[in-house]
Amino acid sequence: MKVLSFFRYALALVIFSTLVFSCSDPEPPVQEGLDPAKAHTEVDLSYGTDLRQVMDVYLPANRDKSRTKVFVWIHGGGWIDGDKSELQAFKPWLEEAQDDYAYIGINYRLFNLLGNANRFPTQEEDVKSALAFIKSKLEEWDLSENLVLAGASAGGHLTLLHSYKNNNDGFVKAAVAFFPPTELRSFHGNSPLNKLLLENLLGGTPESVPLAYSNSSPLVFVKEGSVPTVFFHGDADTVVPIAQSKILETRLVANNVLHLKEYLPGQGHGFDEATYKRLIGLTEDFLNGVLP
Repeated sequence: MKVLSFFRYALALVIFSTLVFSCSDPEPPVQEGLDPAKAHTEVDLSYGTDLRQVMDVYLPANRDKSRTKVFVWIHGGGWIDGDKSELQAFKPWLEEAQDDYAYIGINYRLFNLLGNANRFPTQEEDVKSALAFIKSKLEEWDLSENLVLAGASAGGHLTLLHSYKNNNDGFVKAAVAFFPPTELRSFHGNSPLNKLLLENLLGGTPESVPLAYSNSSPLVFVKEGSVPTVFFHGDADTVVPIAQSKILETRLVANNVLHLKEYLPGQGHGFDEATYKRLIGLTEDFLNGVLP
């Protein structure tokens, strides 16, 4: 009887143990890394907690940490509008001219002109956060640290501001800007609409908050050793006057900063497809000469 009791006890113990372990959490599956031989796309990948702090990532097939470059596009829209989907218009033209690049389009929090929410430097800070996130993912994505930052209009402004002011780690190797605002004090005086926008965006006039204007102006932060820069501007641009690029050129020349620029006769705030494709080709020739 004692032997039978022992076996009953042992059997109960086995059943109990089986139930306990079967109810415990299963081992999490091992996450496999991305296959660098295959193209990979991630849409609306978060780099922050706000719904606008997202990016679209397009990784090419056969990418490699030692050579695959990164092209990051910042959309325009006057800091109050726009979307990362703007990259979609440029991506086929870029891919036609470039080889072995990953493409990333980023959103940032927009300024609300009605409620004055997300005043500057919110947009500047979001660009910093997005690039820090991208840098943290290079190993996982099998990408090199050769990053080009680019954008048009307000996106061009944010591109240049980050590249000259906040690129302390040298992550951005070159900047590309189409018709960018570069010095906001003079840009403020360009039109009544600009005055309304900038006074709300920056919290006052150039006289009442001069530091806000200077701290938000890429031109102020140009110095010897600033990143190689490409910029294009139409002489018929009534949104961002061509003078914004001409004063940038003067500052770049004075500081011996390598740059490529072209002023386009008769072109306004935005170019036709043939012009964009030609300029992208020129840009790629320039980048091939400056990227490691």
